[in-house]
Order: sequence, then C-alpha cells, then structure tokens
Amino acid sequence: MPKRRDILAIVLIVLPWTLLITVWHQSAIAPLLAIRKACHHLVKEIFIIPERLMVQRHRLSDDGTGDGRHDAGSQTGDSKEFCSSDKDIVEVVRTEYVYTRPPPWSDSLPTIHVITPTYSRPVQKAELTRLANTFLHVPNLHWILVEDAQRRTLLVTRLLRETGLNYTHLNVETPRNYKLRGDARDPRIPRGTMQRNLALRWLRETFSPNSTQSGIVYFADDDNTYSLELFEEAIKLFNISLCLQMRSTRKVSVWPVAFVGGLRYESPKVNAAGKVYGWKTVFDPHRPFAIDMAGFAINLRLILFKPQAYFKLRGVKGGYQESSLLRELVTLNDLEPKAANCTKILVWHTRTEKPVLVNEGKKGFTDPNVEI
Repeated sequence: MPKRRDILAIVLIVLPWTLLITVWHQSAIAPLLAIRKACHHLVKEIFIIPERLMVQRHRLSDDGTGDGRHDAGSQTGDSKEFCSSDKDIVEVVRTEYVYTRPPPWSDSLPTIHVITPTYSRPVQKAELTRLANTFLHVPNLHWILVEDAQRRTLLVTRLLRETGLNYTHLNVETPRNYKLRGDARDPRIPRGTMQRNLALRWLRETFSPNSTQSGIVYFADDDNTYSLELFEEAIKLFNISLCLQMRSTRKVSVWPVAFVGGLRYESPKVNAAGKVYGWKTVFDPHRPFAIDMAGFAINLRLILFKPQAYFKLRGVKGGYQESSLLRELVTLNDLEPKAANCTKILVWHTRTEKPVLVNEGKKGFTDPNVEI
C-alpha cells in the first residue's frame, strides 16, 4: 500500500503540470503556425506566379517598408503584415536575378572614372562580373569599359546594362600589324594601350578644362582584385584638396600593388616627410615611374589641362607604359603617397587561371549559344 500511495501522489502532482504545459504550448505556437502557413502559401504563390513576384517586390522596395498587401489569397491581416515585413522571403524566391544597385549619387563627392580595357576570351564575363560586383559598392563611380574589338559585343553590352552602374561603353580594335601570330603581341605595344588612350580622348571630348566637374581617373584592369578602401583613398585625396580650397593642387596619388615584378608587392619608396623618392622594385628600378598600372590615380583636371598626355604606342620598352603617360603629367616630387604612406596593400595583380577546354573538341561539345 505505501508504494501505491507514492505512485498516486506522483501522478497527482505531475499530471496537472503536464496538462498545463500542453495547453500553454499549444496556445502560444498556434498563431505562429498560422502565420508560418500563410507565409508558406505566399512564397509558393510568388514562386509560381512571376508577375505577382514583380509587383510584390516593387511594393516592398518603393517605400522601404512594404505595405503588407498581396493581390491574391485570403490570409488574415496579421499574417500578411508578418510576411511582408520579412523582405528576405520575397528576395529568396525571385525567379530572375537582379543586381544590387550602386549607392545614390552624391553631389559632394568627385566622380571616379574607372578605365578598363577588355577583350574577348572564355573568362571575360567572369572577370567583368567580379569587377562589377566591387564597383557596385563605390559611390560616384563611372565605369569606362573599352573593348578591343571592331564593334561592341552583345555579351559586354548586356552585362553593363544589367549591373545598373553608371558606365560608358567604347570599342577600338588593336590593328593587326600591332600583333604577332596567335595571341602573342608585339612587346612594344602592350595589350590595352589603344583602349586606354581612347578612354582618355573620350574624357577630354566630354569635359571642358574650364568645367567645375571634379573627378579622379583610375586604370583598373579586369583581371585585378581591388579593395573598397582603395577607392575611399582616391576620394580622400580629392576631399583634402577641397578642404584646402585648392591652394595645394593634388595631381597624382600612388600606392603599392601586390603580385607584380616577381615580388610579393612593388611600392613607391616614401621618406619620413611623406614624399616619394624612389621605387621598391627589382625590375628596372631606374624607370621614371617604376609603378604598375593599378598603382596610381590622376586628377581629372590634370588630364584635361594636358591634352598631349597619352600612352605611347611605339618606341616604349616593356614596363615603361606607365612612365610614358605620367612623365607628361607630373614629376616625382608631385606624387602623393596613399594607403598609409604606401604601407598597406589595397590592390592585387591577380590573374584568372586559363580554363582547360580540351574536351570541347574542334566542333565544340557544349552549346556555343550558352553564354559563359
């Protein structure tokens, strides 16, 4: 009997608590289950009907909050409000990718004109996509993309249009007599020279030297990797000029570049006074400007006021292309070291590995109409 009394006492104590917890749990999660079911219904409906997806996405983005309304369905108002407040639900199920749009344009910041030469090859779209994804985070950026081709290609045209970036699309083909057989080029005519010169000419034809338009010109090849801090450095350069009310004219800024010249990085040499006095490089350190194409930015006004400054096409040794332009614009003493006095790496001269396509054969195994 004592054992039975003990068991009965335990049952009488545990049973009420069990019932109480069960009732409370069901009442607490019931609304959440209903909302979850409603959201699942909404997501399913949006996924099946792309037209409604577009309407819903625009409603959520127009005012930044979402109005909680949907054209179809008979869910409760609370359920709609909960679903519309979670924008990720709508974004995850979209059937067509839409690029993030660049930051709003600011009248107080100078425009960074990024000049990029490009040419057709299997990895071209991949390279440009990676570059565009970086540029989308940079305010007041104007991308001048110049194709080495007889005409502007559909691949590049479509990519630029889809990014939402501010861009100018140009093209000029490097003449055949500047090329050797196959893909090899005359070392005196580095790839991209004519394309960069066309971009410089476009800037001079578009902006007047007497214009109040402020800007920075930067040469960004499509196979490099760029830190967002690099572009902030370029903006800081110009902002300082404005703070000094143009009494200290800023001309050309410089910084290190990684993975060039057979070194971990090449860099300007900077003294204690913050002035550039030489070059930390092994390859021909006595060049007037022993710097990589990605290692400097130029004030737009300097480009406009010195129309004779271009990259030389002939009579320039390998590695001297940068010098052929910069010596027409500045002296060594004019250079302004950035990136913490050239102690930080903000750009890497990376190269995408050439894809192995041996299994494609002469006629091609995969569908050539599929864009890669």
